[in-house]
Amino acid sequence: MFVRRFYDDDLAQASYLIGSPATGEAIVVDPNRDIEQYLAGARAEGLRITHVSETHIHADFVSGARALAARTGATLLLSAEGGTDWQYAFAAADGATLLHDGDRFNVGTVRFEVMHTPGHTPEHIAFLVTNTAATEEPMAMVSGDFVFVGDVGRPDLLEKAARQVGTMVEGAKTLFRSLERFRALPDHLQVWPGHGAGSACGKSLGAVPSTTVGYEKIANWGVATTDEATFVQGVLDGQPEPPAYFAIMKRVNRDGPPREVHPLAVPALPADSLGSALANGSVVVDTRTVAAHAAGHVPGTINIPVNRSFATWAGSLVPYDRDVLLIAADEAAATRAVRALVLIGLDRVTGWVPPGAVDAWSAAHGELSTARNVAVAEARELVDAGDAVILDVRRQTEWESGHVPGAVHIPLGDLPSRLADLPGDREIVVHCQSGSRSAIAASVLRAAGRADVRNLEGGIVAWRREQGPLTAAD
Repeated sequence: MFVRRFYDDDLAQASYLIGSPATGEAIVVDPNRDIEQYLAGARAEGLRITHVSETHIHADFVSGARALAARTGATLLLSAEGGTDWQYAFAAADGATLLHDGDRFNVGTVRFEVMHTPGHTPEHIAFLVTNTAATEEPMAMVSGDFVFVGDVGRPDLLEKAARQVGTMVEGAKTLFRSLERFRALPDHLQVWPGHGAGSACGKSLGAVPSTTVGYEKIANWGVATTDEATFVQGVLDGQPEPPAYFAIMKRVNRDGPPREVHPLAVPALPADSLGSALANGSVVVDTRTVAAHAAGHVPGTINIPVNRSFATWAGSLVPYDRDVLLIAADEAAATRAVRALVLIGLDRVTGWVPPGAVDAWSAAHGELSTARNVAVAEARELVDAGDAVILDVRRQTEWESGHVPGAVHIPLGDLPSRLADLPGDREIVVHCQSGSRSAIAASVLRAAGRADVRNLEGGIVAWRREQGPLTAAD
């Protein structure tokens, strides 16, 4: 048996190529839209992709299962569990094979047994993997978003992201029952999860690539908790806000992700494309560093630096119904940004321009805008005088752990939809923990026409150090 794990750092997402060298057949589980990586991986091992599947309807990226099956002619296998609301709408049209709890299928000499593991989502399944060329006992579980290293899949996304009101407590109870089945599995069984540290599909995911059932029984709080009430409270407390785009992903992946392969690169455009893009209503995303954007940027552009958080913030701050132009430091940065956007379905990127386009715009249109910072002492004076309001863009759990008295709380991902909640007659001093999220938030506010915005130097860390204790949760 052959196994290769593909891991996307920007999404903190894992997919798996599992093959039978004896027959040359292979399956890909949980592919994202960058399907060329799986095709290349199979070719390198002399395998052909004959089956494609996924563990559930994903919320954090556009599934590549449909496109990969269409490209290879592979059998598409999809969960038929979960009830009428969470069936794959395109399954019949694509001739997919529907899977139920206890079903088995073979990919060459590798046997897969379906295990329905609801809780994270109603339709979620996992696969028990057996190398029948060596034994009749399973060696691993492809666990998807059911069990991670050190954590379990969050059961609140249907309520918080897909707006299925009243589902998260029942989802937590369902997940508890699924974990009872997990604890009954052999300790030696390997666990190959669908996400790692940094994913918003849980709150404390580990960075280790794989684990075992036995280890998770002693090291994973969710698996180790055997009292249902304690588990329900623990799994729901402290979950981070899901990125705004999760609701879109759930709908796209349920109703039908594209069968066509979308390009993962866009052309470099002439410098004057920057001005015309803004004039035409496009969203211009400046992917340069915070420092570069702060030193001089074109009014109306938002700053989301290309790093591991780029997809998360772009999915929450960039609208899906408008064209997008990127400002990028170089071709490599542009390619990384485009790939990240395509993986979450932001397909309307028309091209990119280098930093020289910013200077060209300035030469044609006038002075660039700069970001303004403010020290803690001055910010306190402005607030006390009634001339400014503090805007806290941290997560809800961070806010509850302590915040500046009188501050307005709007998590960064919610900011575009809540601009009207900010007073128009006072300056806005925006902060996060240390400054990275607040810099993005300040750029969003400036792009929306708020010139009276300043970023708090050092964030809440500096405020606490200089101003003393914070206000606890109300």
